[in-house]
Amino acid sequence: MRKKQSEPELDSIAIRILERMQENSDTGLAELAEAVGATPSSCWRRLDEMRARGVIRRSVAVVDPLALGLAVNVFVQVTLEKQTEQALRVFTSRIARRPEVMECYLMSGDADYLLRVVVEDLAQYHRFVIDHLTTIPGVANLRSSFALEQVKYTTALPTGHLHEAEAAAAPPKRRRTKS
Repeated sequence: MRKKQSEPELDSIAIRILERMQENSDTGLAELAEAVGATPSSCWRRLDEMRARGVIRRSVAVVDPLALGLAVNVFVQVTLEKQTEQALRVFTSRIARRPEVMECYLMSGDADYLLRVVVEDLAQYHRFVIDHLTTIPGVANLRSSFALEQVKYTTALPTGHLHEAEAAAAPPKRRRTKS
């Protein structure tokens, strides 16, 4: 589980850089600078700072799962027999090693974990359940829901609140009065 971090201090140019990079991280520095209204050196400095601070973790290629034959998306609710620290640690360490598990969340509510699993077909999912999920000590119950259609998918995080925070922190503009 990640520690909660305070909201990063990002100026409007850094926020625009993040928005642009989330759309396409292959954008060249000159094109990025022009798009956000900054110089290339200013963009590079901000990118470097955001990487150093962990705001930008890494840049990756977003691959079409169907192009790789991964047609089945399954959301799995997992309930453990006991929610002890040891049981949670065992489960998370085993799940972290499974490449077909795209996401895993420790949850509140009825289930202890929610997984998103991507596989080729139902037979592969069945093998994953039998060979891996049911062999993890302490797993008491599995509940699978199969996605029929992906309605929305994005990797871009929302940034509107950052624009609002920056606007609120900006000093008020002075009005010119006629003399």
